[in-house]
Amino acid sequence: MFLGPIVFIALTALMTDEQALTSRLWPDQWNWDNFAEVFARSELLTWTANTFLYASLATVFMLASSIPAAYALSRFRFRGGKVAFLVVISAMMLPPQVVAVPIYLVWARLGLTDSLWPLILPMLFGDAFSIFLLRQFLITIPRDYTDAARVDGCSDVRILFTVILPMARPAIAAVALFSFFYCWNDYYGPLLYAGVDQEGWTLSLGLATFKAFHSVQWNLTMAATLLVTAPVIVVFLFAQKVFIEGVTLTGVKG
Repeated sequence: MFLGPIVFIALTALMTDEQALTSRLWPDQWNWDNFAEVFARSELLTWTANTFLYASLATVFMLASSIPAAYALSRFRFRGGKVAFLVVISAMMLPPQVVAVPIYLVWARLGLTDSLWPLILPMLFGDAFSIFLLRQFLITIPRDYTDAARVDGCSDVRILFTVILPMARPAIAAVALFSFFYCWNDYYGPLLYAGVDQEGWTLSLGLATFKAFHSVQWNLTMAATLLVTAPVIVVFLFAQKVFIEGVTLTGVKG
């Protein structure tokens, strides 16, 4: 069931223009030149580099900001802690379209539109879903570990890096993959901020435009689709064990 659509895309990508418009499923001849044609007719390498830069920086910034926030919400008892956690949950339920216009105006006044920075820089302030998921995992770690480290003289920062992070690697890997895949497939954000210059587009935006210009050449469209989806499929296949472990070990303890 999972491989069916991928096989169909791969077979169509190797067909001729004429056969791609028919009901035949098996290529009459294997046209490997379709992939080279995609690179010749589009800025696929540039889009890939932009997408990788966007996804990588956004994921790193998200981890750098969300891990300390999740650690504080799961380990520290302070006034307003429950309110802060409710704010995180509320942020998860806020549709991005609701605040799209005012946020766009802010970035426009800062002169950062027509680029991907309005999508990357906000990750320095944390991601609500990642904070929630990490917090739910961290509260399942027994406090005996952190209490023993604190008795030995460890500061909270050292406890975070030497005790918590090694034990939370499955959850960190899970939220990192969630963030990376979301950014890789993101279409709405680049559509708002990337501008009209193809040099600044991502793969999702470029693929949509490529499909519009080659709407009857389904072999080229499928070849481009296969090239765009192949990296994330490979990443998931290699990281699926730690990804599934991180998701399943993340409880819903309050």
